Amino acid sequence: MVFLTIGVLVAFYLVFQSGSELPVLGPKDFNPELVDISLQGTETPHLVSDFELINQNGEIITQSDYENKIYVTDFFFTRCPSICPIMSNNMEKLQEVFLNNEDVMFLSMSVTPEMDNVPILKKYAERHGAIDSKWNITTGDKKHIYNLARKSYFAAVDQGDGGLQDFIHTPNFVLVDEKKRIRGVYNGTADEDMLRLTNDIKILTNKP
Repeated sequence: MVFLTIGVLVAFYLVFQSGSELPVLGPKDFNPELVDISLQGTETPHLVSDFELINQNGEIITQSDYENKIYVTDFFFTRCPSICPIMSNNMEKLQEVFLNNEDVMFLSMSVTPEMDNVPILKKYAERHGAIDSKWNITTGDKKHIYNLARKSYFAAVDQGDGGLQDFIHTPNFVLVDEKKRIRGVYNGTADEDMLRLTNDIKILTNKP
């Protein structure tokens, strides 16, 4: 598994709009390398796709479990020795910050679902203190997860096979609002980006 740095992956710099608003992002705002060819250059408003995954408890998780929620999602794999432990540690820290906010949740998807079965995910979840009601750490159909990464969250680089081979995932944390819109992308290994993400979640949760 190979990783690309955040500087290569993101083609834009996110800023606050009017001091308190966050941008709404679509395919055109991302490096085309991250966007499925069918969506490159698309101008129409983008909503993240519905999904069906299996979490650390063997439960089926769908978009309905995140209905009207603000959530942060990422792509990882449990055997990753480099960036994934840092990403998961930072997700755990975010979970702690928003522990008592029922409007905020977290979603992690394995990019090696054929290896990351439910018992393995359960141990990983316990290691990182995942709370069942807040943070789903998931596996599922590999092609489905690939399509989510490429067509929904723009967090993986195409390997040219339609999703049947391993693909390169990013260290990105993707912030999704209650209307299923992408509102920000952050380097899940960088402390400064974690501060920015924390502040951006607070902006979304404090909206009237």
